[in-house]
Amino acid sequence: MYLSDIDIEKAVKVGEITLEPFDVARLQPASYDIRLGNKFIINDESSTYLIDPVKKIFAKTREVDIADGAEFVLHPGISVLGTSKEYFGTDHFLIQIGGKSSLARIGLMIHNTAGIINPGHFLNVTLELTNQNTVPIVLHPGMDIAQLTFSKLSSPPKRNYKKIGRFAKNNWNNFAPAKKRAGR
Repeated sequence: MYLSDIDIEKAVKVGEITLEPFDVARLQPASYDIRLGNKFIINDESSTYLIDPVKKIFAKTREVDIADGAEFVLHPGISVLGTSKEYFGTDHFLIQIGGKSSLARIGLMIHNTAGIINPGHFLNVTLELTNQNTVPIVLHPGMDIAQLTFSKLSSPPKRNYKKIGRFAKNNWNNFAPAKKRAGR
């Protein structure tokens, strides 16, 4: 069951959901809008000839910071990592991140497959931004970029992401190795 705007606001007020900064104007009927942050990680194509995740060969990257009021141009077919301005998380709910339909209609994907934030993960979410259009898309730090939905769990999880999650301490570390699980 998804939380309504009333329940999201209540959960923030009692501390069951961390959402900083929280602005009631960003509440939708069953979601909360988050904004694009200022940091991006881009691939350095000139020094990367391939990516092979099995062999742990990843793209050479660089981080860029875009000031508020400035622009980041995302060219067709290009994927970059971005971040949210909002810091959020919860021990009590499953969070799902989804794109805004207005941005999807112009060809902007905000995540490829990583749409779930487990209980215990507190972060400025890393966005997997891809331009599926045939023309560049201008991104502005602070623009509405995605929406969060919150789902009740049938019971408290046995394992918390704070303890088992490979990005629990640093969500911006995009190539963190998987944690070893007990018995493996």
